[in-house]
Amino acid sequence: MKSLWAPWRMSYILGQDKPDGCIFCQASDGVGYDNLVLGVGETCLAMMNKYPYNNGHVLVAPKRHVARLSALSLEEQAGLIFNVTLATQAMQELMNPEGFNVGLNLGRAAGAGIEEHLHFHVVPRWTGDTNFMTVLGEVRSIPEHLEASYQKLKPYFSRLK
Repeated sequence: MKSLWAPWRMSYILGQDKPDGCIFCQASDGVGYDNLVLGVGETCLAMMNKYPYNNGHVLVAPKRHVARLSALSLEEQAGLIFNVTLATQAMQELMNPEGFNVGLNLGRAAGAGIEEHLHFHVVPRWTGDTNFMTVLGEVRSIPEHLEASYQKLKPYFSRLK
């Protein structure tokens, strides 16, 4: 029998790794692996998801702390779509996924983990990445370490400056 080793998940399961305050507001102050920030622009930022659904899972958020799409300016809306596009282009070139899940969850009832600061999820997908482990065991196997994905994607987000 083979074991799936993902020790970084334990801090999430036990709730020990949750920072005080909003992760997106904190991320807009700096760029680096410690806060998983890929890049910060005038209106938006992109960062890795610390607890990804799949390797390469990127979060794109406005810098401004808003929960509703209607609260965004046209410039912020354009920045969000630009960064979602940038994320998909970077992943397509570097990871060669066969598709993407792109979306946002608005409100707790919709599954938002951080409901007070809206953000898009950009998740690369491959045929077979959801298999029996996910369906039966509620376990997802992520083949690439978070730091490796970060180092791979980081150069693409220099365009945000």
